[in-house]
Amino acid sequence: MKAITFAALFALLATNTFAAAEADFVLASDCPPGFQNVAQRCQWRSPYLLYESLQNSGVGGLKTAMPKVRDGFSPQQIDLGRYLFFDPILSGNQTQACASCHQPHLGFSDGQARSTGANGTRLNRSTPSLWNVAFMQRFFWDGRAHDLEIQMQGPLYDPKEMAATPAQLLQRLNDSENYRRLFREAFPQMENRIELDQLYQALAAFESSLVSLNSRYDWYAHGYAQALSANEIEGMNVFRSFVARCAECHTPPLFSNQQIAVIGVPTPSDLPFDIGAEAISKEKTQRGGFKVPSLRNISKTAPYMHAGQFNNLRDTVQFYTKGRGHAVPADQQLTLHWHIWEPNLSEQEIDRLVDFLQTLTDESFMPRVPEQLPSGLAPIYQMPSQQ
Repeated sequence: MKAITFAALFALLATNTFAAAEADFVLASDCPPGFQNVAQRCQWRSPYLLYESLQNSGVGGLKTAMPKVRDGFSPQQIDLGRYLFFDPILSGNQTQACASCHQPHLGFSDGQARSTGANGTRLNRSTPSLWNVAFMQRFFWDGRAHDLEIQMQGPLYDPKEMAATPAQLLQRLNDSENYRRLFREAFPQMENRIELDQLYQALAAFESSLVSLNSRYDWYAHGYAQALSANEIEGMNVFRSFVARCAECHTPPLFSNQQIAVIGVPTPSDLPFDIGAEAISKEKTQRGGFKVPSLRNISKTAPYMHAGQFNNLRDTVQFYTKGRGHAVPADQQLTLHWHIWEPNLSEQEIDRLVDFLQTLTDESFMPRVPEQLPSGLAPIYQMPSQQ
């Protein structure tokens, strides 16, 4: 990587030739922006590759490397995954797609406090963003999955979510002449039939291409001092301070340390207490614990927390300054994360933190929503004006 210059990297990031002719469903032969085609494998490229790991730069350091990335998919696999992501063929009643909950213009979330599943079922947790999942090592709010292929099988087959079955998906995809041809193009070693592993890999390929690392914060981190205003820099300094301690869990540049944290958020009045990660680990210390989410594109993903407890960023930030354990139900004994204390931030400091969080927005590599699908069904996607 030492031979790669910033000029070359930014030129690569500015290139967007990732397009396919949808009329006859020809898969893309170019990698999406932010990736370089190396022997027909898309490898992530960014100025962050020039930096050292977090171990050498301290918490919140600007010139810090990203965690290990998952890349190396072919352009065709990524583009096939794009079609599948918006296709309701993957749901039991063919009215939902991955994009029903992971809507691109809402930060690949859905704008709801808690997700809506099959037949209008209201779920107990909110939809996490998919931006930068290529750098994540655990998935779901309780951290129970450790790769995208395992994660996606949860919503696909959960009767409360997309409510499909493996046999159903195999039959539908193999009955589609378009999909059989596209899967053979994306997986040249494929034999006669589409297999579930190929479906999971194509979806993982597309989701891993959703990279958001070109925000104004990133410009500042790479050395462009004018990228942030004085108020935003003040907010960044509060974020990184040992008073607020935001960066110790929401560690730049991913803005998540990917750990489970018990912070004691209030329980929605219509829900029982959610034990979170304790259900998976069986550890009492993780009761009420949830994965620390990335703050990338956080301004797009309201409401906030695992069940949408807060409607806006200011209320979310204010929660942390109201005092350790102030929202924990009286009947619950929780082992709160030691970073959750009483920072006593001023109103101005809270305002500046919100200013800074809004600098983490970057949708410059937004994928193109298909106008037609190989299945012949209509793509599932709500335009912003329809919200």
